[in-house]
Amino acid sequence: MLYHVTDWDDAYANGPHIPDADSYPPRWRAAAADFRATHPNEPLGRGHLFRPRGQPVGLAVFIHGGYWMRFGPPDWSHLAAGPLAASWAVALPAYTLAPEARIAQMTAEIARAIADAAGRVGGPIAITGHSAGGHLAARMICDDGTLPAAVAARVSACVPISALADLRPLMRTAMNDTLRIDAVEAATESPALLVPRMGIPLTAWVGGMERPEFIRQSRLLADLWAGLGAATDCVIDPGRHHFDVIEALAHPDSPLTRTLLSR
Repeated sequence: MLYHVTDWDDAYANGPHIPDADSYPPRWRAAAADFRATHPNEPLGRGHLFRPRGQPVGLAVFIHGGYWMRFGPPDWSHLAAGPLAASWAVALPAYTLAPEARIAQMTAEIARAIADAAGRVGGPIAITGHSAGGHLAARMICDDGTLPAAVAARVSACVPISALADLRPLMRTAMNDTLRIDAVEAATESPALLVPRMGIPLTAWVGGMERPEFIRQSRLLADLWAGLGAATDCVIDPGRHHFDVIEALAHPDSPLTRTLLSR
């Protein structure tokens, strides 16, 4: 079947294609607040670091989405529940949102936050993120020195969820008035256009009911990096859309959480 995008704004619009979409953000915030009320955390810059009872197995990192323009760690604390129950510490780093920051600055901020958390928690590091956070998760394992070498050497897995791996199509959307992605930034900040660090398995995870562009981008990242010698997989999670595909992170035995924490 011929695939041809004619409306780039609609191609990357999730809410209009998800039933009762407006109810999700308040539910996320409420679940996150309830989780923090019973799970104390320590500050990680403007983000959070949750510790399990006893010695952590390692450090799991979740980077939030919102098209680099919305949300923050306090909206997503509940997604730490799965790795935390599996005895992993969980970092939810914050980054400056557009238009106050460009994507390259966000990349650098996330790398510093992960290095900070890695200095407090030993063991392997498993990195995930959703949508724009999936982009930043994949960006952390590019072989360009984004993460300090000693930290990158500890990364055991990367699972970008519904990731935006190629920024060039977003230059055609109205949101780029805020993001200000140009050709240079797209070339230097798109994981699909960069070389991955070898030895880190990547699983691109995406909902089967997501917009076709998100499925295409996930396949693109896995395919291109496989062609460069990385170990990759692409999981299309049946029945899941862009807003509920991340819910499995709250459960330690879900396939998504197990994939993230595999070593």
